Amino acid sequence: MLRLPQFELATPKTVREALQLLASVEGAMIVAGGTDLVPNMKHELFTPPLVVSLAQVDALRGIQQIEKDWISIGAMTTLADVAASELLRERAPVLAQAAGLVAGPQLRTMGTLGGNVLLDTRCQWYNQTYFWRQALGFCLKKDGGKCHVVEGGSKCVAAASNDSAPALMTLGAVLVFEGPQGKRTVPIDDFWIADGIVNKRVEPGEILVAIQVPPAAKNHRGAYGKLRERGSIDFPLLGVAVRIDCDSKDVVTDADLVITALQARPLRIKRARETLEGTKLGSSAFAAAVETLAELAHKQCHPMPNIPGDHDWRREMVTVYVRRTLIAAAECSGPVHHI
Repeated sequence: MLRLPQFELATPKTVREALQLLASVEGAMIVAGGTDLVPNMKHELFTPPLVVSLAQVDALRGIQQIEKDWISIGAMTTLADVAASELLRERAPVLAQAAGLVAGPQLRTMGTLGGNVLLDTRCQWYNQTYFWRQALGFCLKKDGGKCHVVEGGSKCVAAASNDSAPALMTLGAVLVFEGPQGKRTVPIDDFWIADGIVNKRVEPGEILVAIQVPPAAKNHRGAYGKLRERGSIDFPLLGVAVRIDCDSKDVVTDADLVITALQARPLRIKRARETLEGTKLGSSAFAAAVETLAELAHKQCHPMPNIPGDHDWRREMVTVYVRRTLIAAAECSGPVHHI
């Protein structure tokens, strides 16, 4: 049985209290639902002296429309609530679907959207017990100086594995932080860094308080596809987020395609809009464009042996899942998560 290291737990009721607690102890960390941090602490990947829980900060929960028809989602809103939200199912279906495919029902009830956005990068050489990692000689991301994925590699290639990230990127979401210097907003496209050790631009002492989604096009379609070995629980071996905007005659006016679980940051596939634009949903031209885009994605995606699952197989599944997810978005048929 893995035990948690010793730490103190604080349970503030406001964001301001939480910020003060974070600043009071060097190395203090925030915990939201705990579905990522607690296992990592058991593996001794993190050993914070103080853990600041946001569980009692009620202001960080909820989904609501705000000015200019934007949607604001509190960072402590559970993934289960995001998946079940009628507003998000209508206005941001790709996000509701992605949230509904994270882990299993119990973890979605505890896990939060903010926690999933800030999920630590994952690698099969990193997410192990201290004993296992010590026997191997540790790695670049924690305690060592060697990458076990890329021989001689000097940069960590642990993978971004958060299902919500590519979905939010297709929607043009904005992240809202509060910190010692006040409030800060970051477009999610500008949030990522191509470094598996620290792949997010978060300032010291900051707390993610909300995720804001701009209004969607009138005939907006979206879908999320997730490759995993089991029907639940697993992190993605591949995650595919799709957005398609159409005019009143179902002709594509805009599109976006973002893939996760390949590298340290989600990957936007180039030429998605150009490939689909002008084609009519359900037409032979649209079907041909889907095949073209699936092949383009295959050329741009290069999985590595950084997470479980044969990386050559994962690359071949890029074509399959891009095709299926594009079709699911066009047909409004829901998420794709079976081979």
